[in-house]
Amino acid sequence: MQPAITLDDVAPLARGCAVLGTGGGGDVRSGALAAARAIREHGEVPLVTLADLDADALVVPLSGIGAPTVSHEMIHAEAEPDRIRDEIERLFGRPPAAVMSSEIGGSNGVAPVAWAARLGVPLLDADGMGRAFPEVQMVSMYVAGLPANLVIMSDVVGNVVTIRPVDGLWAERIARAVCVAAGSSALMADYVLTAREARGAVIEGTVTRAIAVGRSTDGAADPLAALRETLGAELLIGGKVTDVARRTAGGFVRGTVTVEGVAGDRGRTLTLEIQNENLVALEDGRVLAMVPDLITVVDTQAATAVQTEALRYGQRVSVLAWPCDPLWRTPKGLATAGPRAFGYDLDYVPVERSARVNGGTREAAR
Repeated sequence: MQPAITLDDVAPLARGCAVLGTGGGGDVRSGALAAARAIREHGEVPLVTLADLDADALVVPLSGIGAPTVSHEMIHAEAEPDRIRDEIERLFGRPPAAVMSSEIGGSNGVAPVAWAARLGVPLLDADGMGRAFPEVQMVSMYVAGLPANLVIMSDVVGNVVTIRPVDGLWAERIARAVCVAAGSSALMADYVLTAREARGAVIEGTVTRAIAVGRSTDGAADPLAALRETLGAELLIGGKVTDVARRTAGGFVRGTVTVEGVAGDRGRTLTLEIQNENLVALEDGRVLAMVPDLITVVDTQAATAVQTEALRYGQRVSVLAWPCDPLWRTPKGLATAGPRAFGYDLDYVPVERSARVNGGTREAAR
């Protein structure tokens, strides 16, 4: 594992987080700019593992909460992590020892570099999802059975809200309401935990994985093939975006995206269902991939991820899908973030089975 996040790591980290974001997690550009600026001002950010921390050291998972379409325009205030740090010190009587990304996907995977640099603490090489999910309870800590008894939120105008929910589902309801009141964008710390509690309850190694994913296309003759190999991803379709129906409501971006195949996929049509992230990929009513497996839309030529709020008519894209962390395939994981958790009357089928049965793994359409 590399000892620190440097300026040279920010761009590949951002590219990797965009891919792992499955369309959500916020635009990586703002997070990358903030991370680069923070490193220049405060120095490189140490990257640590749980083994590097004292058992009682406080780890603070941080993430932006809200609709990506809003966070793209309403950038987090620099003082938001300071306010959350101050509230943690007030409640626990000691400062945080490390920052962790709640979700490695999207800007929420990159911006913690800036937050850690500003607070003068290391970044933990782990997160709570291994991807991005839209709801507060959809984290590995909830699946592991840790109590969601503290949420701290700060918004761009300086409000700080401390929530003591009875469980993860109530944490989502109350935090979402606060987020909407703040304009559908806020910074949030949830599941503040010790390093001892984090062992077995977080997904480790995801920061270094994101950097590796981002670097996989550097100098590649075929960036899409290189990215697919690194991810172990199925190619669901190569084509162009022909329809986007998207709305922002209740602190989420919801809608559908239609991709019509070109070249070898001509005559095929893929539909993506989204709620901040890409949730389900369907062709003629058949499911090719579904949550909690990862579904990402990338530019066909450059293999860079295209987030849900950036999808436009006429874009030439390829839709990739690959397996989630095994934690999400457990009964509790599927109950938390499987298709039925999002209202789909679908039995989960792993992407390595559904995509191949229904016609995935095609060569890229050029």
